Formats: sequence, structure tokens, C-alpha cells
Amino acid sequence: MDQKFIKNIEFSKALDAAGLVDYQPGKVISLTLVQNERVSMTLFAFAKDEGVSTHSAPGDAMVYILDGEAEITIGDQVVTATQGQVVIMPSNIPHGLEAKQNFKMLLVLVK
Repeated sequence: MDQKFIKNIEFSKALDAAGLVDYQPGKVISLTLVQNERVSMTLFAFAKDEGVSTHSAPGDAMVYILDGEAEITIGDQVVTATQGQVVIMPSNIPHGLEAKQNFKMLLVLVK
């Protein structure tokens, strides 16, 4: 049997990653692509002023900004990230983010 590790996305096609999740006013929309004990990959669309409260993760997290702008807090450092930029959030360091405008990101967590 052919096991697929990536889900919720078409295979063998060139796709616009940002187009796979849509903005909805006042909401955070997510689409899980991979979820297992070692890695998770999720696409997110954040409406302006939405966010993720401060938390810690058991692995290193990388966010790749697909569209818009976010303010990401990592420990006591604040980073503003825009389309095309990548930010790494180290494991076990408290982090959170807020959409300064509508923004989309790909989150990759490696444990």
C-alpha cells in the first residue's frame, strides 16, 4: 500500500500555497498538511488583529510568511515579518503572534 504522509492537498501539481487557505473576518483558518510525532506542517490565514497567544512548543518552529504582515514575539524579542520572510522560534521558548494586517503563513514544527 502506498502511504501518504502529506494530506489535504493535491499531489503532483504546482499549487499557490497562499491560495489554499482563505481569509475570514475575525477568524484564524488552518489547513493541516502533515501531523505526526516528529513533524507538523499547517497553513494558516489570520484576519487582521487575530493571533495566537503566548505558548511553548516541544520542537523548533519555522513560520514562512506567504502574505501580509505579523508581529511575532519570541521570549522578550518582537519580530515583524512580512511576505517572503522566515522566522524560527526555538523549542521551549515562549512565543506568540498577532496579525498586523491579514496574513498567511506556513508553520513547520520539527520535534
